[in-house]
Amino acid sequence: MAGKIFYREREKLVDGCKTPRYIVSAVSDVNLKVYSKHMRISELKQISEALGAELVALKRGPKH
Repeated sequence: MAGKIFYREREKLVDGCKTPRYIVSAVSDVNLKVYSKHMRISELKQISEALGAELVALKRGPKH
């Protein structure tokens, strides 16, 4: 079974900024240590391809 990497888009984002905007939230069945706080989607895709893992985007709940 391939592992899964769960990620979400970060909340505080300024329009037009070119900063990384995704956060790895959890990893399942993959031996992986993540050292960066925010990552670009292209970086996440490269990691998942190298590990043979599936990327899973977490959906946001309603704002309260």
